[in-house]
Amino acid sequence: MASTKTPPIQGRSHEHSIPRRSKTYLPIEDYGVIGDLQTVALVGRNGSIDWYCIPCFDAPSVFGAILDAEKGGSFRIAPPDSPGMSRKQMYLPETNVLITRFLTVDGICEITDFMPVENPKRPTKRHHLIRAVKVIRGTLSFELDCRPAFNYARDPHTLEIVADGAIFRSATLSLALSSSVPLQDDGHGGAQATFTLQEGQLAVFLLDSSDQPEITPRHYTTSEYGEDFYTTERYWEDWLANCRYQGRWREMVQRSALALKLLTYAPTGAIVAAATTSLPEAIGGPRNWDYRFTWLRDAAFTIYSLLMLGLTEEADAFAQWLLARSHELAPDGSLQPMYTIHGGHDMPEFTLDHLEGYRQSGPVRIGNAAYKQIQLDIYGEMMDSIYLFNRHRDLSYDEWTFMLKSLEWLSEHWQELDEGIWEVRGQRQPFVHSRVMSWVAFDRALRIARHRGFPAPQDEWQKTSATIYNEVMEHGWNAKRGAFVQYYGSDALDASTLLISLTRFTGPSDPRMLSTIDRIQAELTSDTQVFRYDPELAADDGVGGEEGAFSICSFWMVEALTRAGRLVEARLALEKMLTYANHVGLYAEEIGATGEALGNFPQAFTHLALIRACYELDRALNAAQRGKR
Repeated sequence: MASTKTPPIQGRSHEHSIPRRSKTYLPIEDYGVIGDLQTVALVGRNGSIDWYCIPCFDAPSVFGAILDAEKGGSFRIAPPDSPGMSRKQMYLPETNVLITRFLTVDGICEITDFMPVENPKRPTKRHHLIRAVKVIRGTLSFELDCRPAFNYARDPHTLEIVADGAIFRSATLSLALSSSVPLQDDGHGGAQATFTLQEGQLAVFLLDSSDQPEITPRHYTTSEYGEDFYTTERYWEDWLANCRYQGRWREMVQRSALALKLLTYAPTGAIVAAATTSLPEAIGGPRNWDYRFTWLRDAAFTIYSLLMLGLTEEADAFAQWLLARSHELAPDGSLQPMYTIHGGHDMPEFTLDHLEGYRQSGPVRIGNAAYKQIQLDIYGEMMDSIYLFNRHRDLSYDEWTFMLKSLEWLSEHWQELDEGIWEVRGQRQPFVHSRVMSWVAFDRALRIARHRGFPAPQDEWQKTSATIYNEVMEHGWNAKRGAFVQYYGSDALDASTLLISLTRFTGPSDPRMLSTIDRIQAELTSDTQVFRYDPELAADDGVGGEEGAFSICSFWMVEALTRAGRLVEARLALEKMLTYANHVGLYAEEIGATGEALGNFPQAFTHLALIRACYELDRALNAAQRGKR
């Protein structure tokens, strides 16, 4: 935590104890996202930026009102509320340029938000966030309120109003707001303005960041804005042109691809699990986690999805990040479940007790202690991703030797208890998914060794693979329940068993797999929304509280039904799940009882599963149509 003593800086000093705006929270699904491939900002349908971390995804927030509406800080531009006002939001087609529209009886206006993508592979503390306000019809007045709260609202800052805008300075970070309208000190640490625009008029704003106090606003002209807008628009259009998916759900798949690109930290190629921390899995509950890191578990889904879309540059970059982690094995050859986007190994978890959390859903957590857990399934996901990547680009011998070392560790430890895919914080168990993915690790390693002729203890791996397979079939299958269960000896169903066929552990139409699908549909599914497990029967996760349906599990169900040939069911389930996307096509981790978004947002794993489900079902439907001709 940074010191609360601030060196003398020119300007007026401010704390965050006296808020300007009322304590309100938007629904999680009411946000769109913009970014520059190093960080993102969440922009609400009310014109407020309520989440923005500088200089990267896992850095402290400067706008964090989504976690504390009073103290968190925000940057809002909007017309004053008026009777009958409606708010709309959309992306400029095939881009990550966001447009928020306000429709009133007096006129219509648009706020355009984006972040230019400049040298994305070079880490920088200098980021640019651009906002433009334009009146489309009539004459409208606007209110601007920019009130940052540095370092998760822990650090004080000074404010200096200058000719072209305002300067906010903390001990470690400075912001310069260039404004085409005059700004005033609001007396609470923020800059404010009221202004009026007539039809066709434009006001532009540029928020720059720096780790140096000498940053200053500049006279940012509408012509400069036009150039930045055009360059950013062309960047996203040119990038998306590489996506080769042209199937039935093209628009949703492309939006998911654009979301995944926004969640990519370009300097290393890592993809964060989500852009936020501590958005709750149930309002008022304790299931609030920091997802701004990269999990090995996502690896195979990531590489598979990127390659099927033709996004080879991103697949290569992520694979290189992944292979770099294999070079950093622990002395005994083990891997940890997750790493920072920079490749760091430590993510100490602590709480920010001065923040109330989204709608009083505390605690607010920073860091994630799951990095210390034993999760045996990650070795399967690691090898599956390497197997997929090897089909795209040959694995080197040196890279193979690191794989051998990790498989040697797994050979000795696959029978141990672990925390599993859901990262339980209660008692370790012999989770079925962990055993299945251990089998995947040896199966994929054998395939690579045979294909490439790499030296490997193939006989030993074959025996281990067979042992795991027989054990899962004997102890992971519950004949009384007619399903694969969560862990050996339990009666609990678990949606992760859908991956048994998706990983080709069994055939998709194996009677045991079909029965498992039926049981999950009967007991863990509400309409098309699939829950992870029943907390009454499942392993103690050590957290407690309720949660929503997991969207990734729902998309797994679509793919499992598709592979089983149940295409009518799969298509209806997919079409229904697509209705749960928010107004700009984004998903959080979970869906609540009335369709609201829950959990961190946007969620990479959900969009990865959506891409796979759409791709596989589209391909299966095409094959079925050809078979009818």
